[in-house]
Amino acid sequence: MTARQARVQRSTSETDISVEINLDGSGRAAIDTSVPFFDHMLTLFARHGLFDLTIKGRGDTEIDDHHLVEDMGICLGQALKDAVGDKTGMTRYGTATVPMDETLCSVTVDVSGRPYLVYRVEFSPGARAGGFDLQLIKEFFKSFSDHSGITLHINVFYGENNHHITEAIFKAFARALSMAVTTDNRISGVLSTKGCL
Repeated sequence: MTARQARVQRSTSETDISVEINLDGSGRAAIDTSVPFFDHMLTLFARHGLFDLTIKGRGDTEIDDHHLVEDMGICLGQALKDAVGDKTGMTRYGTATVPMDETLCSVTVDVSGRPYLVYRVEFSPGARAGGFDLQLIKEFFKSFSDHSGITLHINVFYGENNHHITEAIFKAFARALSMAVTTDNRISGVLSTKGCL
């Protein structure tokens, strides 16, 4: 099987980011975004999706973390899009429901080529975790969806602790995406009656 991996480098006046992903990895992660809480979430994503992921990122975090987190979504989305290639034999759909103590989250993805984000997550206004502005989680997933061409539904059914909610999101996202990019030798070409994705 052809290696399903990709590397993306993005440098702007606001951020400098490199992302390397191997979809058929074992969950190894080397994450350094300069934002510790975000590093933790991306490490969870790699581990629970069994993706090998290397990320290095710097940005104008003296202003806030917005540009870095948004551009990280762009880069990871582009890397994923490059890594899946022509999507031959890929199962396309994935869904996972993950508990984290009092929190329950479901994520469903379609690697369709059509970006769309449904984000039903409620954090209290101004909510933070480890100093991280939790409003930026939506910005990350919007950028990821737009640049990966993936339809992404994130639904938190209930939860109280902000860290637990965020962790459940990233774990469910990892498992759903891992399922969607899995290949099945019964699939000839791509899984679409149109013949393309």
